[in-house]
Amino acid sequence: MEKDIRLVLSSGGARGLAQIGAIQSLEQHGFRIKSVCGSSIGAVIGGLYAMDKLDDYTKWIKTLDKSAVWGLMDFALTGKGLIKGEKVFDKMKTFIPDVLIEDMEIPYVAVATDVLNRKEMVFDQGSFYDAARASIAIPALITPVHHLETILVDGGVLNPIPFDHIKPVESSLLVVVNLYGPIEGKYAQGSESENEDDEDNDRSGFLNSLLRIISTSDKKSLGYIGLLTTISTMMLSKIAQLSIRIHQPDIVINVPGDSASTFEFFKADELISLGKKLSDESISHYLTEQNA
Repeated sequence: MEKDIRLVLSSGGARGLAQIGAIQSLEQHGFRIKSVCGSSIGAVIGGLYAMDKLDDYTKWIKTLDKSAVWGLMDFALTGKGLIKGEKVFDKMKTFIPDVLIEDMEIPYVAVATDVLNRKEMVFDQGSFYDAARASIAIPALITPVHHLETILVDGGVLNPIPFDHIKPVESSLLVVVNLYGPIEGKYAQGSESENEDDEDNDRSGFLNSLLRIISTSDKKSLGYIGLLTTISTMMLSKIAQLSIRIHQPDIVINVPGDSASTFEFFKADELISLGKKLSDESISHYLTEQNA
């Protein structure tokens, strides 16, 4: 099957790596992505795809273990957030140069949230990295971005699935990868106090404390970040469901909201495989309905 599609990628932290597998599946089924739009991690994955650098990113992210992911976290000693969010992009720039959005191979839009004016900020031109950095600024976790005369945070705050900003493509299907899919309860998540790496003994007590704050929580041990992300995910899940109901995309690829926590980027292989599997299933369901 060959068909042009507009692809919308939701916010959702490390679960966004499942979007890589979903894109691989869509292409393998003959779908041609002609326009892409995303919030937060969706803005990162979508932009990398639009500039034809997603394969380079995928190869790199698959090399990261838990220690390497923690090593990319530049902790901020301010009241604006726990992480500066610059180190990971500085690393990416060493093998993926910045590109102007208007020069990308397909139309691309990233969405952030303008805190002072209480509205969305849409990036459809300018630096990819500037747009991506603004879009991933999770409140209380990653420091906000000062842009022009305002302050920008995560695009998912107001619009976790930015359907209304995707660039139009004539006679195309609308496809979404929703990272707030139904909780299935089958994805194991460790607590804040268990399964610590051996190398923890080599870290300072201060760094260990910060790592414990942002590490995964289970239902019996909701720490500060665990509680914050659980509550925000509940709210964003409701917004995502409503948005999907309103826009009625042709294909919905739902990634379970409990498949990974915010910073579990060391689960790349698992999440990419999951995204491909779920996309295959959604495409099969769509084709069955079309042929009925």
